[in-house]
Amino acid sequence: MQVLDLSEITLREANAALQNPTEGSNETAWEIVNARGSHAIAVGLDAPIDVQVRGSTGYYCAGMNAQATVRVDGNVGPGAGENMMSGALIVEGDASQYAGATGHGGLLVIKGNASSRCGISMKGIDIVVHGNVGHMSAFMAQKGHLVICGDAGDALGDSIYEAQLFVRGSVKSLGADCVEKEMRPEHLEKLAELLKAGECDAKPEEFKRYGSARELYNFNIDNAY
Repeated sequence: MQVLDLSEITLREANAALQNPTEGSNETAWEIVNARGSHAIAVGLDAPIDVQVRGSTGYYCAGMNAQATVRVDGNVGPGAGENMMSGALIVEGDASQYAGATGHGGLLVIKGNASSRCGISMKGIDIVVHGNVGHMSAFMAQKGHLVICGDAGDALGDSIYEAQLFVRGSVKSLGADCVEKEMRPEHLEKLAELLKAGECDAKPEEFKRYGSARELYNFNIDNAY
């Protein structure tokens, strides 16, 4: 395992090493130590490498990730996993606002709680939160899955498109056009797959499914006032 110590090198140097691994090298395991809440750690990765971050991070950890698996031994700041394309980000602690925002693919796992706007405008990413999520989560969520093993705050799924939401606990309120939907066998099967990938032992039968009522797809003059 190659170690990048942020007390000895700059963040720019650390990210450059992760973004440009030596061609043909067998070194695919990396460790970042002394993270000390630094912003934009492990961003823009595009190789099938494993990155272990020791300590909490600032904003945009593992943003724009493709292929890499990043695991954080702590909490993450705003925008963790923003615009992910593939790969995975596993957070052992809590996540601040808009985790997984605009993500196109890959897997984001938050083993603690997530703050407001988790999964905002998600476009294909799968997100598994072991704890609770804050208000406006999955706002304008277009595609993908958001699994919430705890409770959801106000306006869950507001203006949602075709993303699917699974909630184990209570929902404080649903946003515009978001409704509870039938949980069919194919949904239970998918949810079981997501829970396993998210390292969560919750049972799929304990969840409810939410999605779009499809009432906002077309213009309605009554909605203009």
